[in-house]
Amino acid sequence: MGEGNPLSPRGFLNTAAVHRLWLGVGGTVVVLLAGLVLMQSFRAQPGQAAPEPAAKAAPKRPDVARVGKETISYDMVAKECFDRYGKEVLEDLINRMIIQQACEEHGITITEEQITAEVTRIAKRFNLDAAEWYRMLQAERNVSPQQYRQSVIWPMLALKALAGEQVDITEEEMHKAFVRNYGPRVKAKLILINNPRRARECWEKCSKDPDNFEKFAQEYSIDTNSRALGGTIPPIPRYSGNDALESAAFKLKEGEISGLIEISTGTYAILKCEGQTEPAKISFEDVRDSLYEELLEQKTQQSVAKVFENLKKNAKVDNFLTQTSTGPNRPFAAQPAGAAVQQTSGQKPAAPNTAATARPAATNGTRPAASPAPASGTASSAGKATVR
Repeated sequence: MGEGNPLSPRGFLNTAAVHRLWLGVGGTVVVLLAGLVLMQSFRAQPGQAAPEPAAKAAPKRPDVARVGKETISYDMVAKECFDRYGKEVLEDLINRMIIQQACEEHGITITEEQITAEVTRIAKRFNLDAAEWYRMLQAERNVSPQQYRQSVIWPMLALKALAGEQVDITEEEMHKAFVRNYGPRVKAKLILINNPRRARECWEKCSKDPDNFEKFAQEYSIDTNSRALGGTIPPIPRYSGNDALESAAFKLKEGEISGLIEISTGTYAILKCEGQTEPAKISFEDVRDSLYEELLEQKTQQSVAKVFENLKKNAKVDNFLTQTSTGPNRPFAAQPAGAAVQQTSGQKPAAPNTAATARPAATNGTRPAASPAPASGTASSAGKATVR
């Protein structure tokens, strides 16, 4: 994993240090500029020697704009970028260096061939070849092929290699996914309230006057998206993640108001049923491969997120910009003069959102064997690319 390899972690850190696409953050151009400024800012170390004489000093950077008789200097732009985006960019750099060091520790190298193969695989999912995919990223995200390969694909493949385990997808999960995607759904309006007294008050009004459910949704609901639509939400499928809400929804008849549904501690939902959708006229075998790919992606992302969380939890990091130190049993770390570092152990990191653009491919896996399709209204439960 030499420094000469532009696809190595160290090359990746040096050349595209702040592209945040893989973490789901927009503003690529500004953030890239901010990152370059940030990297330059951290090159000077405390206690370094006095500057060279003026004759040997680096030439002054040219101004970047003129407005009337006034100029805007590079340093003005640099400071503005640092002030606006420095914390985000530095967090990004820290995350990438954590991954780099873990790869070095475990002897993991991601080759150029692996990255090319992954880009090709992802592009194919969108019926594009790699060249078309690169052009689309450049046009829509202003991300160059080099940035994409080093700042999106490398960390995703590195984390997947660090995870090291196969993804286990069960036949039961396949059936549940089929019902979730293609089975009947409950059409409903929703009121979401996080106050028990107001929830009871709203439910009593809805029970007495169900025709004004939309009005009550606009008055009481804390869910801003559905509130603006009078409580209208997308139809509720089975096995979508909230058992209490799904169970209550599928028991309702058209026009009926549910009881108070506690969907999480202190948060209550009230539903008004507006009927059910018809199940899709498609067989399980017709969509078996797509269901497998969907579950594989979900499981892989969970595995990658867990690995990243553990890496960050155990990494010793002193962030002088935010004045925090993280890591197991850390004493306050040495820091530049004037900075007071605060201990923040146990903080849960945000895992890289590798699902946004790329999904790890299955390795050493076996697809589920064919099996009879379940009825659309029933299914089994949820999962190393093998099936039990």
